[in-house]
This record gives sequence, structure tokens and C-alpha cells, in this order.
Amino acid sequence: MTPFPAGACDTHIHFYDARHAAAPGSILRPPDASVSQYRSVQRELGLDRVVVVQPTTYGTDNRFQLEAMEAFGDAARGIMVVGAAVTRHELDHLTALGARGARFHMLPGGALGWEELPAVAGRIADHGWHIQLQLNGRELAQRLRELGSLPTPLVVDHVGRYMPPVAIDHPAFAALVGLLDAGACWVKLSAPYESSVAGPPGYDDVAPLVAELVRRAPERMLWATNWPHPGRTAPSPAALAALFARWVPDPATRKRILVDNPTELYGFAPVLPGVETGEERFP
Repeated sequence: MTPFPAGACDTHIHFYDARHAAAPGSILRPPDASVSQYRSVQRELGLDRVVVVQPTTYGTDNRFQLEAMEAFGDAARGIMVVGAAVTRHELDHLTALGARGARFHMLPGGALGWEELPAVAGRIADHGWHIQLQLNGRELAQRLRELGSLPTPLVVDHVGRYMPPVAIDHPAFAALVGLLDAGACWVKLSAPYESSVAGPPGYDDVAPLVAELVRRAPERMLWATNWPHPGRTAPSPAALAALFARWVPDPATRKRILVDNPTELYGFAPVLPGVETGEERFP
């Protein structure tokens, strides 16, 4: 397994606990997934930082993800689900706790719809937050105007989550490339199983999209495990690392995606010199 560099960040995970009530209308009800369980993944991969994303299971009740974030201190950031009625005071509080973005899940079970996106983006912009978007990427072309006019950066989940995957000359992929070229869009290289028809180990129908995205804008690519892989058979940490190494064979580019880009986007402290891999930070 290729060691991850010091400061490597997993930009998309969720926590679950059956003691916390699921939101009405939510669809996914995964088994419990705890901080201690995720710590094992961190240690195996040598990860230092994490971005905790509010799952659809809990709707707009962010309390459990915020509670889990506390265990990681300043090594964690959060992506919350907030509606258009969120107040400045609430955003101030969430920002102080490490929140840096608002999630929109435009698939069945999501808490908010397209109609709330402009208002939420307007409210969070002054706090330095971004919009994190998950959708069927085949809809991107028809949403290009509204996404391109957002007053915040945009982060697109899971290689665009084209269901099923498209070719790199498809208009829907061209829409994502256009957002990247405009300079305020980031893409997570994660969860190819959410869209791939070809399947593991190589996800060969998603790999060409990854290659083109990395070629065009390595400075705005992110990586994530999508742990605990809700609703899916969980790949091993070693398999995730091997897939990323196959997608991004250049070590300098891997470091950029794993360390430099999330440091910039999520506002982590710069990584101190002297430690070569994240694995060395764990006893």
C-alpha cells in the first residue's frame, strides 16, 4: 500500500448511531459507525485530517456529526445541512465548531431541494463556506447556469456521480469541466461504486473521467473514502489506497490532492516539515 503523506485528508465520511432519530423522509439507515471504528481506517491509511459530512439519515439535525467532530479537534472540519432560514448567529456557531460548507444531496432522501440552494448559498458566503453538491451528474448541463452563478465555491461529490458513467466528450461532463475552468469548483475523487457499471477493482468506466479531471485541474481535486460506504459493500482501506494510486500515479500530484488542496479549501493549518507520511504520526 502506498503510504499517504503527512497531513493527508479524507474529505468525506459520515457517522451513524441508532440512538439518534432518523429524519422523516430519509431513506438510508446504515448500521452504527463510530469514531473508534473510523480511527482504525485512519491508522491503516495514515490519515491525519478528516471532513465529516452530515448524512441524509439525519436531515437538518447536525448535532451528532458535530459531536463526533469533537474527537478529532482541529484535525476535523464539517459539512452541515442548513436551510434558508439559518441565522447568522447559527452560522457563526457552526463555523466556530469547524463547519466549512453546506450540503445539498439532490437524490432521493435529501433534506433540501434546488429551490433553497440560492438562498443558502447567499447566507453562507460571508462565512467562507462552500456548497457541497451530490446529484446525478447527467443533470449538470441543465443546472450549469445556476451553479455557475453561486456566490460561493462549489464542491461536486464522487467524480460527478454520473449514473451511469458518461464519456469524456459527453455534454454533462463538459458542464463539469466548464465549472472547473471557471475556477471556483472542486471535485471529490471518491465512491466510484456509486455510479460505475464496470465495478471493482478498476471501475474502468469512471477511471477516464478521473484521469481527465486530474489532468485539467489537479489543484482542485480532493480525495475521500466515503466511509462507512452507506448502502454499499465496503471496500478495504488497502483497496481504496491502491485505486487512488492507480488513478494518480505521480507522488507530487497525490500529495497535492491529499494534503495541499484540502488544506486550502477547509482552512487547515499548514503541515509542518519533518514527517514524511501520516503513518508516522500514529503510535
